[in-house]
Amino acid sequence: MMKIAVASQNRREVTGHTGRCRKFWIYDISTQGEVLGRQMLELAKSQSFHESSPHGRHPLQGVQVLISGGMGQGMHRRLAAMGIEAA
Repeated sequence: MMKIAVASQNRREVTGHTGRCRKFWIYDISTQGEVLGRQMLELAKSQSFHESSPHGRHPLQGVQVLISGGMGQGMHRRLAAMGIEAA
């Protein structure tokens, strides 16, 4: 199974600034590509990427892919260090 996170601050559209986003749709995808489930993960402001430490555990760890409307190179590096592919 694969977990995919989609940054969506307003719960309807993909968010363009991942670092400040606090709402993420988390999709569970089967090995056959079927969506098995979806849930909304809401972070406290202190847990957003912009506010949290890059050295601590993050609530999105365990996700394989993060989809967003845009992010800088620092965010790409941080996600890569967590084992998350940015899309």
